[in-house]
Amino acid sequence: MPSMSRRTLLRSMAAGGAVVAVPGLLTACSTGSDDGDVSNAGKELTPWPAYAAPAGPRPDLAPTEAGVQAGFTSYPSSLVTSAARTPGDGSTVKVLTVTFGSPPKPAAQNQYWRAVEKALGVKVEFTVVPQADYQKKMATVMAGDPDSLPDIINVFSGVTLPREAQFVQRRAEDLTPYLSGTAVKDYPNLAGIPTHAWHDMGRIGGRLYGIPVERPLPGSTLWLSQGLFTEAGMKDGWTSTDFTAVARKGTHGKRYALGASVGSLFGNAVHAAAHNAPNAWAVDKNGAFHAHYTDDRYKAAVAFQAQLRKNGSYHPDATSISPADLGTLFLNGTVASLQDGFNAYQSRYLDAEGLLTPAPALPYSVDGTPGGIVAARRSFGYTILKKAGKERIQLLLRLLDHLAAPFGTKEWELVHFGVEGVHFTRGKDGSPQATKLGEVENVFNLPFRFLADGPQVLFLPALPDAVRALHTWQQAVVPVAIRNASFGLRSRTETSQGTTLKALMDDAITAVVAGRAPMSEYDEAVRTWRSRGGDRMAGEFAEEYDANT
Repeated sequence: MPSMSRRTLLRSMAAGGAVVAVPGLLTACSTGSDDGDVSNAGKELTPWPAYAAPAGPRPDLAPTEAGVQAGFTSYPSSLVTSAARTPGDGSTVKVLTVTFGSPPKPAAQNQYWRAVEKALGVKVEFTVVPQADYQKKMATVMAGDPDSLPDIINVFSGVTLPREAQFVQRRAEDLTPYLSGTAVKDYPNLAGIPTHAWHDMGRIGGRLYGIPVERPLPGSTLWLSQGLFTEAGMKDGWTSTDFTAVARKGTHGKRYALGASVGSLFGNAVHAAAHNAPNAWAVDKNGAFHAHYTDDRYKAAVAFQAQLRKNGSYHPDATSISPADLGTLFLNGTVASLQDGFNAYQSRYLDAEGLLTPAPALPYSVDGTPGGIVAARRSFGYTILKKAGKERIQLLLRLLDHLAAPFGTKEWELVHFGVEGVHFTRGKDGSPQATKLGEVENVFNLPFRFLADGPQVLFLPALPDAVRALHTWQQAVVPVAIRNASFGLRSRTETSQGTTLKALMDDAITAVVAGRAPMSEYDEAVRTWRSRGGDRMAGEFAEEYDANT
């Protein structure tokens, strides 16, 4: 093998869902002639912010250094305050984020919006951009007048924005003086963001330009309707043969064991990991990078999926169903599984109450080799600030520090649940329970948490058994999580051509699994991918890796 150096269903996308590549969409986003040098190779690398663990309640289920999350089976009985004072100065702050929820009510009619504004001490002009429109919106923002940039922008990691790093380097504030090393101590909640999130965000030209929004280690996950899969014969330690048999038995009448949505490649990420293929990029002991497309195990996963589709186990509209519609089909039992981010558990269990019991699948083994799971980028995205004077930047950082308050604080509760008695009431165990208004006005529809958030923990209001099950699952799968070796690294070719090249491979994989093309078309697509930039990306990532290790 060649080396290459239903409360609201859209809540289910809160962890970052499937990405639809749109080739050529952002070709007009250049920020200058030939852009700048964003590589970290040959640069003096600024230190990561000095981590200081935030104070908070002791978890009921212990975390591990490897990546198992802290779990809370009950809500803290006493909340603390993490903010010494209101951070704002009464000015207006313009912000932009991606959203997976429905459009929020206007600020004048939105009590949640006004409550967060009051806590921050600023007027927030919030632009929320649906995931489907995010690339187009960012194209406009990146190509526009620098003076018209929002003050705060969340750069969503679920899409590839051509020349993203060059845009950030040119137009965003260099935050190194404010956050590098011990400087971050002025912002204690930002100092509580784990180092792995900063690492996966990465530096640009050796400098820090953003604040990561941390996410758990598990990434794309196969979510099952546990009852239906158990009835079909699911068992611990299952093999790929067992999985095939369960999928066939679980498919009958108008019910399909496997659901998939447009752009998900029939849930390819989960199956590639079970086959132990690289997660996009792997690096060997010599520092050479290898792409998953060129790996025989990845090709075998595509062939395995093609057989599952041929057996009739996938919903017949798997290449055209929207993620939202697929979620509906999951809840009504039409499909018994779907691929989504792990953090979607926050809505999966709540939406499914009274309908079914969701569960993350354990990976199956292939030819006697235990399967792996997808390790997520530990940063959902990162937040950049428009260039401004020192006092303005310090103000914006104070706002983000407030939003990054950890679990167990009053600030965290306000952002995540709103105002008690308005957006939530307390259950018998003290945990917040959404009111009718809270189901409309909330952090899902007005995602302040995508600007900054505290360290992620496992918690579900009034569902302690689900938290225990998720913690047990993480203990089993975190040791076999497959990491993308390119996380946090820069490749000029990837930022300029990655979207187009990914679309090339996505089309080929979808065609093969759908039965519209033979495997030879996949092989030809890999050759084209390599010649048009794949090999260059491998070399650039290897150079970056060497500079960062």
